[in-house]
Amino acid sequence: MKRIRSVVRGVGSYLPRRKLTNQDLEKLVDTSHDWIVQRTGIEARHIADDDETTSVLGIKAAEAALADAGLRAEDIDLVICATSTPDYTFPSTATMIQTGIGMTHGAAFDLQAVCTGFVYAVATADKFLQSGSHKRALVVGAETFSRILDWNDRTTCVLFGDGAGAIVLEAQEGEGTSSDRGVLTSHLRSDGRYRDKLYVDGGPGSTKTTGVLKMEGREVFKFAVGMVADVVQDAFKATGTSPEELKWFVPHQANKRIITASADKLGIAPEKVVITVNRHGNTSAASIPLALDTARKDGRIRDGDLVMIEAIGGGFTWGSALIRW
Repeated sequence: MKRIRSVVRGVGSYLPRRKLTNQDLEKLVDTSHDWIVQRTGIEARHIADDDETTSVLGIKAAEAALADAGLRAEDIDLVICATSTPDYTFPSTATMIQTGIGMTHGAAFDLQAVCTGFVYAVATADKFLQSGSHKRALVVGAETFSRILDWNDRTTCVLFGDGAGAIVLEAQEGEGTSSDRGVLTSHLRSDGRYRDKLYVDGGPGSTKTTGVLKMEGREVFKFAVGMVADVVQDAFKATGTSPEELKWFVPHQANKRIITASADKLGIAPEKVVITVNRHGNTSAASIPLALDTARKDGRIRDGDLVMIEAIGGGFTWGSALIRW
């Protein structure tokens, strides 16, 4: 039976001008390049300057995605920005991206699911497009996590970076099979009991401050590897596909050890895993679209490829989406 699919028309990304290497961090906190690489796989990350707000990064990524799609702002009728570091409490960063690209119609809103935000945003946009209410969606993941780090805490400040990525999704009619181009299925989960494992200790409704990131690293590692399995396996089951048919696995880029352990548990071959955490660090909701853009630009992801995206974030939240490129 024919059905509407959300097809990827374009992808783009943007990284702040300033690059912070592990060697640079050695001068700031008690750490070392070898220690960071051994435990995380991270070698460098980008840090936003004061004039590079989340919306500025998001606008750059959105413009790149539109150019890649061969579309203009007037062709888009929905903007969703996944972020945990908005420019302001309100208005939404999405509305600022909307204005920044010259779009004055349609709808724009933010979505907050921390590192799983981009997967949640893709799933949400897909529902809008499937319903017929909208034709094309700009889905952005943009973060300036450097603003919420304790730069004296060597266990967390070495992990995160800033950046933005975006994709353009377009409603197109498919045959209703796993051979269709577009988002084939998405699966989202959350469990708020684990809030203390990864959180920010502030907010306008509690401390009236921004707060800084707090994390129990070992616990997050354990849950990250264990929790993602269900949503990935559900995606294969829902589409009648298998890890063998998967062309590319593009997980949230939090930690190389988490990525490789998750792929191994799921039976996904190492050569199918896209890893960019070494260059970007953990950019939260921006990490998956940054990785997608990298793999698309270097020729790995091609039209027709079966691509799995997945993530786990604070809350905990986690989710997956299976996409035929």
